[in-house]
Parts: sequence; structure tokens; C-alpha cells
Amino acid sequence: MAEQTVIALGFFDGVHLGHGALLRRTVERARALGAQSAAFTFDRSPREFVTGETVPLLTSVEERCALMRRLYGVERVIVAPFDRAMMTMPWEDFLGDLLVARHHAVHLVAGHDFRFGHRNEGDPARLLAWCAAHGVGCDVIPAVTLRGVTVSSTHIRALVEAGDMPGAAAFLGHPYALTGTVEHGKHLGTEELVPTVNLRTEPWHILPRFGVYAVRAELSDGRVFPGVTNVGVRPTIADDDSVTVETNLIGFEGDLYGTAVRIELLRYLRPERRFDSVRTLRAQIERDIRQALDAQSLHGSEPTGSEP
Repeated sequence: MAEQTVIALGFFDGVHLGHGALLRRTVERARALGAQSAAFTFDRSPREFVTGETVPLLTSVEERCALMRRLYGVERVIVAPFDRAMMTMPWEDFLGDLLVARHHAVHLVAGHDFRFGHRNEGDPARLLAWCAAHGVGCDVIPAVTLRGVTVSSTHIRALVEAGDMPGAAAFLGHPYALTGTVEHGKHLGTEELVPTVNLRTEPWHILPRFGVYAVRAELSDGRVFPGVTNVGVRPTIADDDSVTVETNLIGFEGDLYGTAVRIELLRYLRPERRFDSVRTLRAQIERDIRQALDAQSLHGSEPTGSEP
């Protein structure tokens, strides 16, 4: 017999404090019922499927799953494709056929504004009534507020785009991060400035305000380094307007090409600017590094090269 589940419902972009309230309740209910804690999410934004346009997001599917497991102890994450069949599924079938029959839900947890089913006809009131009629437990979690503001992915996206990393971290409950694969750049950092890694990000990934940031970088082998990241077009050395995410890992030596790196942005240090010479730019980068190390101590980051 398949294991019974308690399922949190939502898209969970960013896995912020509001999502955390759902996930904590889910884990609590699962323990009380002797069931498996789970979260249900989609492989892409429903708006992306409907409009065909890239939707800016805070986290990838993989990072959403990792954060839910690591921060809240969710045992299983169900990632469903959002396609035409999902978009046109009646709300009753979403609950009965998909969640209960297929995924063995005995209890559901949703937020106060959760909508589901064809034309978003399912809402918290219908969810509660359906669960009561079918012997399924249900919790609807009220809005979570911080500093008088409702915690939402939309608000956090605005904070990130403004470069307010401490503000974004406060609403997320963890630092905002860019995750990607290290790719080859133009090697100007290595040859003329300081060694850097170039991060390839996805088109959907929200980028913060252009400028220089103090960061904490986690490598694929688990080591953690303080660093400085430039997000922007590098006006002193670039010959085009392509946007790059370029990070100097303080104290790191080695080759990271082709590996995944997670960059937690801790604090905005300064805007991008054009310098008169590479030498002047290098002097500024050295000052940025000193500021970044100060920021690491403020955020309680691990020592260079340590395990997370």
C-alpha cells in the first residue's frame, strides 16, 4: 500500500517566509498522522505556458526543491508539468484524481490566496468544503506579514531588482542566490585584474540591480568562499552590452569551468562605473574585496574554504 501524504500546495517561487508557514504546518501534520510530508509544485510558471513568454523567477525548480527539503524538512517534492491537461483540469479532479487518488493525500495545506483548476475556479473556500465532504484534512494558512507588508514572491522580486539584498533575505528567510554553471569568459580577470568565475544564468532568472555585491559562494563540492560579484556589462573592459555575472572568489585557487556554483548575494557595495584604466579598476576591486570580507563577518558567514 502506498504511503499516505500530507501535501503543501503552491508554486513556491523563492521559498519565502509565507511558504515556510505552509511547509512547517505540512511537516507537523505529517508527523502527527504518520504520513510523508510533501509539496506540490509545477515545472514552470502557469503564466509562462499561457502567454508563451519567459516569466522572471527567483528560483529554479531544482533550487525550490532543495530549499524546501533543506530549510523545512519536506520529504518529497512533487513536480508536475504545467501543460494543457493541467490548465484545463476541473478543480474537483485536481483534488480527487490527482492529489488524493494518485498521490495519496490525506491532508492538504494551502495559502489564503491559493487558486487551482480550470480558470482558477478552485479557491480556499472550495478546498475546505471539498476536503470536509471527502474526509480529507485541510489547513488554509493566513497571510504572513513582515514589517506590515504581506510576504510575497512579487514583493521579493522587486527588492532583488532594486539591489536590496538584506531586505530580500528578510522576506525570504535566507539569502537570495544566483545558481548557474561556470563558463569561459574573456580571461581579462585572470590576466589583468584578479581571477574571476563567470556564471551562466538562465533567461528566466531575475537579476539584481547592476553593480558590485558582497557574496558567499558555495561550490559543487560543498566548499564555501567569500567573494565579490559584479552584475552588469563591465563598462571598463567589455566591448559589448552583454550582461555578465562575474565573481571573484576570495582565497580560491583552481578550475571551476563546467561546474555549478551557488552565489548568495549579501550586500550591494557600489554601482558599476567606467574607470580610466584597468589599473584603477584593479585598485577598486581590491577595495571591494576588503568591503566584502567585512560584510561576511556581519552575516556570520563561514571561513574561507569551509563546509556549509
